[in-house]
Amino acid sequence: MRIAVTGSIATDHLMTFPGRFADQLVADQLHTVSLSFLVDQLDVRRGGVGANIAFGMGQLGTRPVLVGAAGTDFEEYRAWLERHGVDTDSVRISETLHTARFVCTTDADHNQIGSFYTGAMSEARLIELKTVADRVGGLDLVVIGADDPEAMLRHTEECRTRGIPFAADFSQQIARMDGDEIRILLDGATYLFSNEYEKGLIESKTGWSDAEILGRVGRRVTTLGSRGVRIESAGEDPIEVGCPDEERKVDPTGVGDAFRAGFLSGLVWGVSLERAAQVGCMLATLVIETEGAQEYRLRRAHFMERFTKAYGEDAAREVRAHL
Repeated sequence: MRIAVTGSIATDHLMTFPGRFADQLVADQLHTVSLSFLVDQLDVRRGGVGANIAFGMGQLGTRPVLVGAAGTDFEEYRAWLERHGVDTDSVRISETLHTARFVCTTDADHNQIGSFYTGAMSEARLIELKTVADRVGGLDLVVIGADDPEAMLRHTEECRTRGIPFAADFSQQIARMDGDEIRILLDGATYLFSNEYEKGLIESKTGWSDAEILGRVGRRVTTLGSRGVRIESAGEDPIEVGCPDEERKVDPTGVGDAFRAGFLSGLVWGVSLERAAQVGCMLATLVIETEGAQEYRLRRAHFMERFTKAYGEDAAREVRAHL
């Protein structure tokens, strides 16, 4: 099974200011703010929804095709992804724009001032999926992840036109989309991914009930935070999978992307939906225990030991054959 993952490719520049923003603001001068903060820490992390999901799949050995747009500054990031099993040959490189970037400063009170530069991500709308499919010998599923909104709509329509199964995964972009756009993006999806809050937002914006949405998609996959995940489809009993015990909780960034990477890898392996969800929850647990979305290490023996403890030997036997 060949899966293409479309979505954002970005880097995060995270800085720490040892003081308090509030102490630097003058109440009667807020209309003409001009401030510079001397920071004492800078972390540069690889990110972006598409890249995070593809990285996790690469770690599991399922060789995903990453589809997105980046700038000429992408070469180091590309090398990192390729070393971790990701096909990056379908990433469009902009001639004029930098890779998307989030720049954020956090103060001692955990207040944040941040900016997101879209950059090359806006060119994702120029990518044709047929070219990607022809290059790799066909696609069995395309994940439509959070990206340039126009790109998400165009990729979805192309999947429908060409008969390519697709998974709808709006994540961060759902807040800026209206009901008409969301209805276009999910109608006919083989899988619809969301977290519990996004599930309610989808229903509110589309005006469709849970049952109506289930009638329009193949499977609805809803992550439930520490309670795991629920998989639903019309006329079938839901599948519910819990999370493994966490050794520590460090950073939630990229946890949802890691779940999707594990779940999609399970689809590639051909295991059951329950097993795929268990792999997703195990990978998500590794990420929440690590600082950053792509900084975890997947060690096979350690992964299987914890997977077996959480889900039992029968489940582990099925997964071990593929990992």
